[in-house]
Amino acid sequence: MLAEMRIQGLGVIEEALLELHPGFTVVTGETGAGKTMVVTGLHLLSGGRAEASKVRNGMLKAFVEGRFTLGDDDAASRIVTDAGADVDEDGSVIALRTVAVDGRSRAHLGGRSVPVGVLSDLSEQVIAVHGQNDQLRLLRPAEQRAVIDRFAGDAVGEPLAAYREARTEWLAVLAELTERSTRSREMAQQADLLKHGLVEIDAVAPEPGEDVELTEQIKRLAAVDELRATATEAHAAVSGSADGDPDAPGALGLVGEAVRRLSTAEDSALRDLVPRLEEASVLLGDVGAELGGYVENLDADPALLEKVLARQADLKRLTRKYAADVDGVLAWADDARRRLESMDTSEEALGALAARRDELAQQLVGHATEVSAARGKAAAELATAITKELSGLAMGQAELEVTVEQRPAERGDQQALAIDGHAVHAGPDGVDEVELLLRAHDGAPPLPVHKAASGGELSRVMLAIEVVLAHADTVQTLVFDEVDAGVGGRAAVEIGRRLARLARTHQVLVVTHLPQVAAFADQHLVVDKGTSGGVTRSGVQLLDQGDRVRELARMLAGMDGTETGRAHAEELLAAAEKDKSAAPAGKAGGAAKRKRAKKA
Repeated sequence: MLAEMRIQGLGVIEEALLELHPGFTVVTGETGAGKTMVVTGLHLLSGGRAEASKVRNGMLKAFVEGRFTLGDDDAASRIVTDAGADVDEDGSVIALRTVAVDGRSRAHLGGRSVPVGVLSDLSEQVIAVHGQNDQLRLLRPAEQRAVIDRFAGDAVGEPLAAYREARTEWLAVLAELTERSTRSREMAQQADLLKHGLVEIDAVAPEPGEDVELTEQIKRLAAVDELRATATEAHAAVSGSADGDPDAPGALGLVGEAVRRLSTAEDSALRDLVPRLEEASVLLGDVGAELGGYVENLDADPALLEKVLARQADLKRLTRKYAADVDGVLAWADDARRRLESMDTSEEALGALAARRDELAQQLVGHATEVSAARGKAAAELATAITKELSGLAMGQAELEVTVEQRPAERGDQQALAIDGHAVHAGPDGVDEVELLLRAHDGAPPLPVHKAASGGELSRVMLAIEVVLAHADTVQTLVFDEVDAGVGGRAAVEIGRRLARLARTHQVLVVTHLPQVAAFADQHLVVDKGTSGGVTRSGVQLLDQGDRVRELARMLAGMDGTETGRAHAEELLAAAEKDKSAAPAGKAGGAAKRKRAKKA
């Protein structure tokens, strides 16, 4: 979870430190005070797009730093480990994002510079930001399908993974079959050229590194007389003259004489040198033997030189046409053989590809049918859960429907599958189209959510979706940016109640303007704007109980200076506290919250 966040030079915020509660933290403040900069900072920590316009006037850079606490063995910990980041003794890691006035951005994790994508990968595991833009995104068909898949979990995830794997191979076979069928003449011409090259190479039959070996052999044969004289003289210097002349004993003889003399010396210091001289004698003997063998095997046959030169000429003809050296020629031949395998346009080859295509299509139909069935079951459960949440959000007559239908294939669709006699489009996420429909009241027709709901109702629908999905979400920290926009009265209280309930199992951070929501928080932060020397600055303050009363009174239509406002604020806080105390957290939620509090 996110333990704390420091912001410096971002928008109107000059410097602020947010120490976040493991449960429900709320952020409030006057309009324009900079509440949205808190969410902007979270987006930057999550690897979001950096904008130079967000850097505070008069500063060169904006800084956002967050301290995340990690589990013992989870995906977030593995990301941190793979990045080589340093983890503190308490199991936390520091993430840092900087944005310069020229728009350049840098990211750090655990004291190490990392690509921004690493922060994005980490944030996907630990934090989810839900704002009004996220609401609009959830209205897209692809996002609505993703909602079903998140809610269903492995029931959809496992067959969908099998579907995608089969689809990848199916598309590859389709592409190859199409290419071989439509380019048969061109491929046949290319195949003839490749076959001609392979025949030419196979006729020479080069060996790996043979050109290098031949070059060395030619040098040796061309200088055989000079090499023989050099090796003979060296052999004599080591082993002595061939006629045994005592006046030219060679190094081996001289060392032997030294061994004989020192062996009989009266001084032990001299005798101690004998073993080392004997080792030298053995080494010299080996060298002398090798030199002698070299001289004996040195061939001065002109015919052999001519044969080697002819072989070199054959290899050069290949290297001029196919590669820079023999190893490259052999690599070209291997590649040509592989390409020929994919250029077979015979009826047998095309028939085999068509059979494989049909086999994969049948597998794909099976996986797609399983995915559709799992989505249909999850859709019914999700719709029931969201409808129940809407009832508690002052939308008792509203009913949400989640439809799952197979997408028909259009004419000429190259990715069409036949399922139950109908042609459907086999996309990367299956064959289904998912749509969220809202029946606003009894007797009303089901319509797409954005058409059936008003602004305030849409906010409540989206909050209900997030509350339901949060229980199927693995991220620990949930951020809501004015998700309660357009809501008030009783519905606002219900929103606060549900966010507090969500905080039993997750860390929840909410930016709001509603006092009914803020009253349910475990911790209250306020973004306060002030002016000094003509410069506007904003900071973040942690409120105690008395300050909370004044802030809630201000939020109640600016009633912070009246006894009525403060009394109303105290009443809100008391009612929220009573509500939270009366609602049992449950074993799982209570245990999770105690664990988070202990870490914090």
